[in-house]
Amino acid sequence: MQREKNLSGSGGSQKTNMRSEQAFDIIVLGAGSGGLNIASFMNTAGFRVLLVDKSEETIGGDCLNFGCVPSKALIHVARLVSEAKEAGRFGLNVTGAVDMSAVREYISSKIETIRQHENRQYFEKAGMTVVIGTAAFASRNSVVVNGNTYSAEKIVLATGSRPRQLSVPGIEQATVYTNESLFSIDTLPKNLLVVGGGPIGIELGQALSQLGSSVTFVVKESRILSREDVEVASVLQSKMEQEGCTFYFNANLQAIENGTVAVLETTSGTERVSFDAVLVAIGRELETKELNLDAANIKLDERGKIVVDKYLRTTNKNVLVCGDIAGQHQFTHAAELHAGVIIRNFFNPFKKKLRTDSLSWVTYTTPEIATFGLSETELKRRRTAYRVLEDSFEHDDRAIVDETTAGLAKLFVSPNGILLGGTMVAKNAGELIQELILAQSEGMNISALFNKTYPYPTASRINKRVVTQAYRNKLTPLVKKIFKLLY
Repeated sequence: MQREKNLSGSGGSQKTNMRSEQAFDIIVLGAGSGGLNIASFMNTAGFRVLLVDKSEETIGGDCLNFGCVPSKALIHVARLVSEAKEAGRFGLNVTGAVDMSAVREYISSKIETIRQHENRQYFEKAGMTVVIGTAAFASRNSVVVNGNTYSAEKIVLATGSRPRQLSVPGIEQATVYTNESLFSIDTLPKNLLVVGGGPIGIELGQALSQLGSSVTFVVKESRILSREDVEVASVLQSKMEQEGCTFYFNANLQAIENGTVAVLETTSGTERVSFDAVLVAIGRELETKELNLDAANIKLDERGKIVVDKYLRTTNKNVLVCGDIAGQHQFTHAAELHAGVIIRNFFNPFKKKLRTDSLSWVTYTTPEIATFGLSETELKRRRTAYRVLEDSFEHDDRAIVDETTAGLAKLFVSPNGILLGGTMVAKNAGELIQELILAQSEGMNISALFNKTYPYPTASRINKRVVTQAYRNKLTPLVKKIFKLLY
């Protein structure tokens, strides 16, 4: 469907200066997780969908190309190498250096396998219109891409984010990587400097350490993973220090000398650290600058973020945000949550607000850290009554035989036994908490876990072990006396 509009004025030149404006039911800017979820559903439901992305190579978003998929492929290889070295204890000695070109090819092959159903031709064959180029708003309900104008009743911004760049004197002389460039390296850095103590830096830094790099972390905060529980994060930090990682906390990178020496400002004074390459992981920046938001009457807050309501609508109610650009949790599954809220509200007069009380996330380190539901900090902020059930993996039978006893599980439970949230650091913690996520999101009582019979010796028995504490605490002296009388 096409509509003709005069874009230049009237008079004799009207006919020659007119150009077509293509109309759709919905325009989605950004072909990452959130955008693809919305575009695919609306297309399947019979709506005319325009999907716009900057290049064919970035379809699939940061997760496929520079994030979740390549990082987990790298971590998989790193764990294999680390475990192979451990086999020397049992007489199987492994020697040699890691072939990074083989690692790079492995990562690339996994990306391309998934890309088979996340590419332009695939979506066009499904019935969508896909345009490659940079989009900018022309009005409240239209965008311009490559000089062509497209309009729709609803427009979804799912343009994602990009790595924040590091600007210090001498940085231009150094070999610098971000998550967008690290996965294509051919040579493993002998000495790697990681700037940042968040999930990206910690995951990738530990992986390269396991592959053979000597890794030093420069962290502005007093610990790693500042969003995580202090005790849980400290378990991981201890493990990484045992593996040979070095940490400078409350530290700032001030300059780089000769492209290979980092000048650090620390609490104990100035430190100089030699390195071969720098991995910059200091956060993300939102992709908004090229969108010409003013033309659509979309306002920004004092921090430069898009003003968004609880329904994920901008100040232009027909323009919605999905994924990183919403300025909240920057996870692929958070984008999927956003997409679900947006799609539901398209068709339901009773609008649903975005709620993240049951959101979970995993940091895929060794051991993993998995967190779900309400944190202890948030419970205190809301003045919600709770108690903490906590247990280490030290006496867990499966952890003992797997040599993974350096683990900790903490659950936050209401006075009447409703699971409110929790966190865990353990081997495969992201899998172990899945039943806990279900219990929390459904408002279940921990009695469901206590009454469950777990096969022995599955690792998930730790969940029952933790909640059993609540029942042990009920065995007061009075209850014990009553039991003896009944017996």
